[in-house]
Amino acid sequence: MAGREVSMKDWAGVILAAGQGQRMKSSVPKVLHPVGGKPMIAYAVEALRQSGIDDVTLVVSPSGAQGLRGLLGDTVRYVEQPEPLGTGHALLQCATALEGKAQRVIVMGGDSPLIRAETLQALVSKHIQSSAAITLLTTTGALQPDMGRIRRDARGRVTGIVEASDAAMNEEAMEVNVGVYCFDASWLWPNLSRLKKSPRGEYYLTDLISMAVKEKKTVESMVSKDPNEGMGVNDRVQLAQAEAALRRRICEKWMRQGVTITDPAATYIDAEAVIGQDTVILPNTIIQGAARIGRDCTIGPNSFVRASTIGDRCRVTASFIEESTLEPDVDVGPFSHLRQRTHIESQVHIGNFAEVKESRLKRGVKMGHFGYVGDASVGANTNLGAGLVTCNYDGVDKHRTEIGDNAFIGSDTMLVAPVKVGDGASTGAGSVVTKDVPKNRLAVGVPARILEKSS
Repeated sequence: MAGREVSMKDWAGVILAAGQGQRMKSSVPKVLHPVGGKPMIAYAVEALRQSGIDDVTLVVSPSGAQGLRGLLGDTVRYVEQPEPLGTGHALLQCATALEGKAQRVIVMGGDSPLIRAETLQALVSKHIQSSAAITLLTTTGALQPDMGRIRRDARGRVTGIVEASDAAMNEEAMEVNVGVYCFDASWLWPNLSRLKKSPRGEYYLTDLISMAVKEKKTVESMVSKDPNEGMGVNDRVQLAQAEAALRRRICEKWMRQGVTITDPAATYIDAEAVIGQDTVILPNTIIQGAARIGRDCTIGPNSFVRASTIGDRCRVTASFIEESTLEPDVDVGPFSHLRQRTHIESQVHIGNFAEVKESRLKRGVKMGHFGYVGDASVGANTNLGAGLVTCNYDGVDKHRTEIGDNAFIGSDTMLVAPVKVGDGASTGAGSVVTKDVPKNRLAVGVPARILEKSS
């Protein structure tokens, strides 16, 4: 739409996030429950921002304010709803902050994580073009039974919203209210104060529709192309439904960008993850947080990657990678575990049943099977034999192990930290190394003795 950037400055966005969420049966505010690895409320804020609306106000409850402020900081305005008296009452709390400061207001719930920014942009465009008092988003085919039904007259014009409990409509042709509204601000604020209390003692935002119709104001609507956008979350069942829908959406996005996902139904990718072209994700793989996976990788089957960076051409088979970095051309697994603050340089091979924690394995290291490396630095092209343990904890403090380049650590070696093994040094099988091993020397025995290497 021409002039969109200028016109969006005349908009304010309001997110209703004060609901008690009693059906969630949780001490956590409903909108802070995660979907796709992020709290639900984050999706609503991002959708408004991405649609071009910078002025965002959150309506919060006194009990939920602290958690939301902790998440979003000062990136939004906060308005408290002191009592849970309905959506109309919630929006009315914004009048002091917003009245006279924006020509138009867009309102949405904080429990609808599947609303897209492009849908909000299209709704805004229709609202401006129609000069409506209200423009609302609807959808057909939504599965949730607790959504209000759209009522239209013989000419197809919206006349009101019927509560789900009162509706007697053909379910196959059901059109429902998504809960996203654009308002002309000069009409909205005075009419909000005219809302009447429902039999349940609440003031409903949806009653503004029939009020506008009675005043012969223009009420427009737009049908979302994606029924999933209508999903709101009121309980744990709906939370799982939203999670499944978002997961499908994420998988489809990456498949369209050149990623092979062999079984999307058995693949869990968080919204913040990034995956490179020609990477293959095999079944039963979970990718959490802001993970970054490069090109031409194979991840899975049965792998878990959380908040890690994985370079190009890596393979992770049936293994856990947590808060770690893998440079290009690394292979891990099966059945290995890289824990936080681990850095694996290129061309490293980590086989089965290995654990690495807070360590750096330099280029070309081989750790073929079994063993634990913690709080250590391992030099380039070093071989770590089966059963190696860096004994990094003395019961009080953690200590570091340093292994040089081109070293050979024999099977079942125990390196009792703090200890250093020099470049080109070796340990015999079953050695317990308690003292530094000089460059190009051999350590054998229990405790290990330092010997010259045989030529």
